[in-house]
Amino acid sequence: MANLKEIRTRISSVEKTKQVTAAMKMVSAAKLKKAQDAIVQIRPYADKLQEILGNLSGSLSDSEDNIYGAERKAEKVLLVAITSNKGLCGAFNSNVLKRVNELSRDVYSKQKTEGNFKILAIGKQGFKDISKVHQVIGHHNELFDDMNFESTSAIASSIMEEYVAGKYDRVELVYNRFKNAGVQILTNEQFLPIVTSESDDSTAQSDYIFEPEKETIIGELIPKSLKTQFFGAMLDSVASEHGARMTSMHKATDNATDLIQEMKLHYNQARQAAITNEILEIVSGANALAQ
Repeated sequence: MANLKEIRTRISSVEKTKQVTAAMKMVSAAKLKKAQDAIVQIRPYADKLQEILGNLSGSLSDSEDNIYGAERKAEKVLLVAITSNKGLCGAFNSNVLKRVNELSRDVYSKQKTEGNFKILAIGKQGFKDISKVHQVIGHHNELFDDMNFESTSAIASSIMEEYVAGKYDRVELVYNRFKNAGVQILTNEQFLPIVTSESDDSTAQSDYIFEPEKETIIGELIPKSLKTQFFGAMLDSVASEHGARMTSMHKATDNATDLIQEMKLHYNQARQAAITNEILEIVSGANALAQ
């Protein structure tokens, strides 16, 4: 059994760790409130815009008109892996890496060359881990310094231009979708080509009167919808990160509390054993003198 000084040192160390994890939990809770408000505000707008986009894409049957919805054989795939710049958030980042590995195996099983499968990493943690096993064409870790629609739109526009130019046949987003503070849903979502509506009502996709003309809609509404979809995925990931970190730090604080109680019990037992030994030594000494 460790001596009393060692146990006191361990207790002090764990108590300091507990203070840090408790503080991190409070910070994440404050940031989560702001991030949650942002995603709650944009999600209805983004979902409705995406629904309109799906119906509109279905009505634009000509591949020449529908440049963002033309189905091509997925020979060149780009995955946009959205993680975080910081760790200490449980399985938040590792789940994204796991999904990327799963999708890469699916692609490699159909394609012979690994060059057809590329990854754009957003977040330092994802870039650090994914680049060890996959080809990462770039990263945008600076997005988390000042998250706004303009900065994310620039990246979305670049991806859309490369898709239209034929550099990629499919683009998918891999991120954590926010449900609540304790639940994050790992999601891989097709970004390009546009997913058309699966409504059973055929007229929902065909009875459109274009005002203004189709060219203007393709040039303005569809790119805006895609940029909003990308921005929504980023907001989802940020809110999920804070929720995961808050939950992780809450568990770490509880574990530290349990460990402190356990070590205090060991400390009291060791202290009681030391006192008992001292009493036995005194009694033994007294008996020896009496004889």
